[in-house]
Amino acid sequence: MGRGIPVRSVSARLSRVALAVAAAVAVSAVAWPVYGPSAFLTSAAILAPLGAVTMWLAHGLASHRDWIGGIRGRLGALAVLAAAQLVVAVGLFAVLMFVSNHDAFFMTVATGYAALIAVAAARLVAQRTLGDLDAVRSAVASVAGGSREVTVPVHGRDELALLAADIEAMAARLAAEEHARRELVASVSHDLRTPITTLQLIAEGLEDGIFEPERVRDRLHAIGTHVRALAALIDDLFELSRLEAGDVHWSMQQVRLDELVQETIEAMRPHADAGGVHVRSELRQPLAHARGNPEQLQRVLFNLIQNAIRHTPADGSIVVRAEPAPGPAVEIEVADSGVGIDPAAGDRLFEPFVQGPSRVAGETGSAGLGLAIARAIVTAHGGRIWLAQSDPGTRIRFSLPAA
Repeated sequence: MGRGIPVRSVSARLSRVALAVAAAVAVSAVAWPVYGPSAFLTSAAILAPLGAVTMWLAHGLASHRDWIGGIRGRLGALAVLAAAQLVVAVGLFAVLMFVSNHDAFFMTVATGYAALIAVAAARLVAQRTLGDLDAVRSAVASVAGGSREVTVPVHGRDELALLAADIEAMAARLAAEEHARRELVASVSHDLRTPITTLQLIAEGLEDGIFEPERVRDRLHAIGTHVRALAALIDDLFELSRLEAGDVHWSMQQVRLDELVQETIEAMRPHADAGGVHVRSELRQPLAHARGNPEQLQRVLFNLIQNAIRHTPADGSIVVRAEPAPGPAVEIEVADSGVGIDPAAGDRLFEPFVQGPSRVAGETGSAGLGLAIARAIVTAHGGRIWLAQSDPGTRIRFSLPAA
């Protein structure tokens, strides 16, 4: 088969040419009631073919952009085409309408001047716009080259300005994500270094036989503890990456939150009693059912209560509250009487390996992924989680859509 113009392109071009001819006839019809049918026919005979040729050429410029180098060339060609159409139309009207030579001359002069001014004005507007386009292209190239501090110097408040703002926001977001990724790698390295170093030292001691026989069992128990901690960390990292990637395949159902809260508190009570912390619930009735996966929602509560126990001193208390909220929704709160968290921590508290007042996880024996996983689960349920104002202690609240 040949490489001619595609049938669809030819059809689109013909339809636009037909519209140009129809518009010429409609415009020329204005002359009929004023100057009669002869003026209408003459006007249509001039405008129709002129519009058809112009539209055919314009469609060619749009379809074959490689004919003329860049946008500047195409805009210039379009301006010349429009100006030429104006000059030819006026010239034909002057000749076919039997205008005097005097009038035809000055009509041609005025039309030529108007065409030149139109081309110059179009070039001026195009230069400003294309200058902004060059700035946008340069900014995109800078981002692609690794730069993250990008400012796009555009003028005006048009679509290019909006695109420039989007590019700047994208660069800032990429910078924040890269910073978070570096911190994540550093935090993972920090959490892995201590148990791996300990395991290495114990293994070397066992190989060299430096431990007394009665201490070998203790060393093996320590190995098991560190291995389990590493396995838990790896499982949490995998789960968090899966959740953040949206790889969620849960069965959703109506969940009775009052029963879920009580069941979770009872399961965590031995852990709380071991730390001398009192845990209780406050449930406001009637409490609507939530739509979600009960196992995953219970995991959120486990993480929040466990985190509260870890940061609450002996003789402290933890209250788990649940109440209706607008939406309709249900809000659940885990409040403790611990040292509290600076409200400025905000959403940063829910980032991986950030916990409580400490910057890096591990200082309280935690991997620092509990709140990050809780946020991912709540978000996947269509809810949100946040640090609420509290004095003293810490209050973490999350909302879920009601069933």
